[in-house]
Amino acid sequence: MSISDSTPETAHLPAPFTLRITVVPEDVGTACELVAARTGLAKSRIKDAMCKGAVWLTGKRGGRKRLRKATAQPISGEVLDLYYDARLLAVKPPVAKCLHDAGQYSVWLKPAGLLAQGTDYGDHCSLVRQVEVHFRLKRPVLPVHRLDREATGLMILAHSKTAAAKLSKLLQDNGIDKQYRVTVLGCPSPEQGVIELPLDGKPALTQYTLTSYDQASDTSVVEVTLKTGRLHQIRRHFAMLGHPVLGDPKYGVGNKNSTGMELIAHRLVFRCPFTRKEVRVSLDAQGGKAIS
Repeated sequence: MSISDSTPETAHLPAPFTLRITVVPEDVGTACELVAARTGLAKSRIKDAMCKGAVWLTGKRGGRKRLRKATAQPISGEVLDLYYDARLLAVKPPVAKCLHDAGQYSVWLKPAGLLAQGTDYGDHCSLVRQVEVHFRLKRPVLPVHRLDREATGLMILAHSKTAAAKLSKLLQDNGIDKQYRVTVLGCPSPEQGVIELPLDGKPALTQYTLTSYDQASDTSVVEVTLKTGRLHQIRRHFAMLGHPVLGDPKYGVGNKNSTGMELIAHRLVFRCPFTRKEVRVSLDAQGGKAIS
């Protein structure tokens, strides 16, 4: 199910819409009051939308940010944008878990169903927002790499621009070993190899090793290492081979299951750019236990 798909509990809610308010001198009141008056929605709904990151403020000189404070009073020339999706706002997201806190950065277990980052329509269903709240808004939270919403696994979040730059450089230099455990339909052949199929007109390399094959279900477990970072690279590459990821809602045919997409980013190994010590974080086969 899509994160904002209709359910019996949300089917009565209004369809998603957007609203832009350019504040003029005659506009008096808080941001919440202005938006509520223009939409006809209750102030409680607007407050909830603001808290969840669906209202944006653009200053007179530019600069755009989420506006969460309902009592904020915008001034003439500023612009308020509301991105309202009642179904999305009603979602209760799964909760991420901090596995390693190094101060300048942290490593988190992102569950399936949680976005890495928010969208214009809100960020309460995102890892970035959960991490901000976890640290009581006292640390910046900057994603270093991405992981699909449907996937489970480890993600690194930087807490300063310096840390983000250093970790991004590590990624670019292949200094972060990211291992994925993936269940695919069928049995890839050969048992070990590199998929070198361009994606979006760019080179894309996926290295894999077959670790087991179950004849009864005709599924295989493969260990995967990415040598490039294209959008949905693992999912697209295995689908192109005729071995789509089990439970992938987007790519491949005949790969449905009842447990969701079986793609886990289960190991990260890198040398800390601050201490120069090796950092190793991994998960057990169930994807739920941290092992240092």
